[in-house]
Amino acid sequence: MGRRLVPLTLDNLQDLPRSCRSCVFWELDPVSGEAAVTGGTAALEKESWISAVLLDWGSCGRVVYVDDVPVGFVLYAPPAYVPRSMAFPTSPVSSDAVQLMTAFVLPAYQGQGLGRVMVQTVAKDLLRRGVKAIEAFGDARWKEPACVLPANHLLAVGFKTVRPHPRYPRLRLELRSTLSWKEDVEMALDRLLGAVQKEPALRPL
Repeated sequence: MGRRLVPLTLDNLQDLPRSCRSCVFWELDPVSGEAAVTGGTAALEKESWISAVLLDWGSCGRVVYVDDVPVGFVLYAPPAYVPRSMAFPTSPVSSDAVQLMTAFVLPAYQGQGLGRVMVQTVAKDLLRRGVKAIEAFGDARWKEPACVLPANHLLAVGFKTVRPHPRYPRLRLELRSTLSWKEDVEMALDRLLGAVQKEPALRPL
């Protein structure tokens, strides 16, 4: 079974679940988000957001493929690009962190460790870019797939609570402390991804 984690671009945006392609929960503030949904422009706003973040900051997501079938994705960006984050009671995200916005794996592929692999892949990407930490808002009462990730899942993959809340705690994964397991992450990814061709390394300008 071949597994690939490919950077999210406008070219593979269509490989996200249909409802996620036009979801602007994180990408817009609550008022603008509601207006986009009501006005039928949410999908265009999503494309615009991804394009802007790619141009300004770089890769902001990964799409997971199993045997060339898209089965999941993860989105992340600096908090300045995530207006909805300011609406949470445990905001703001720390200035030295990138926000893990959301992630999703198709039900048929859950329980295979893909969620952990996605977090490890994001950590590996951000370590290369000199980022100190990943933060996320978790849902302590999570019951079904939604834009906010279950707090228990985040805790299970290494996050620690930095600001408690009965519903939306803010959690943090220190990447500096993960330096010690960076090689372990790479070895685990190599085992999981098998002989899949790795994305080319970026050359310095």
